[in-house]
Amino acid sequence: MISQIHIPVYPLNRFFEIFFYYKGAKLSHSVDRFLPNGDTEILIDFQDRPQHIYDNDSLKEIQACHHVWTSGVRTEPITIPAGTDSEMMVLMFKKGMASSFFPFPMNEIANTVLDADLVWGSDLAILREQMLGTQDIDERFQMAENLLLEKFTSKLMLNPCIAYAVNEMRTRPDRLSIARMNHNIGYSQKHFIEMFKRQVGITPKAYLKIMRFQHVLMRLENASADAVDWPAIAFDSGFYDQSHFIHDFKLFSGFTPSAYLEKSNGVRDYIPVG
Repeated sequence: MISQIHIPVYPLNRFFEIFFYYKGAKLSHSVDRFLPNGDTEILIDFQDRPQHIYDNDSLKEIQACHHVWTSGVRTEPITIPAGTDSEMMVLMFKKGMASSFFPFPMNEIANTVLDADLVWGSDLAILREQMLGTQDIDERFQMAENLLLEKFTSKLMLNPCIAYAVNEMRTRPDRLSIARMNHNIGYSQKHFIEMFKRQVGITPKAYLKIMRFQHVLMRLENASADAVDWPAIAFDSGFYDQSHFIHDFKLFSGFTPSAYLEKSNGVRDYIPVG
């Protein structure tokens, strides 16, 4: 497998985490369940065959994605191709920082995958065609930067309250109180919830639950089911009790915590299912 990571230039690096390119992965499975992680992404597929989204239970095809598409913040898992023999570039936004690049509130794309032309017209399709004209990956990264700088520099805006809230949820989800954080920010609860939904995609409470779930996944890396202290992990990750922990874990993954460990192949957020 060929893979390469690129950190975009200022001011894009205030909004994007990385650009990630990969090609030629060889996997023993064909379908992954992709778990909620609080991210928004733009995906550029350099192959012509469609990439499908599957029903989480039946694994039947329910949506086809072509060439370039975007995925909003999710509160439920999504089942996708595992990536064998794919060639793609993923433009990964920093958590909560995507809204300047979308022409509508982010809650309109939550739990949704949209072809890019429905969001940005033909701009990203033209970018893909230009990228196909070179095999130089650094040049492809530069093309992506150039387009984003040209089209969006004048629209870039960081909301410090949203940035603060998302960072608090991301870095200390196990200890965070939404009510206390909202008091520190200074907005009314109703106003802050609506502002957060417009700029991130879901409510602060729902986003914090995802960050707590991600904290659990981090704790489970390299763990074996018979050696895990589940009540301690639930408590240390900010859950009120083990029943809430199991409920949210099944909601976000489709599996019980122990079943997740049995199925996991060591890659956080991706579970082989077919």
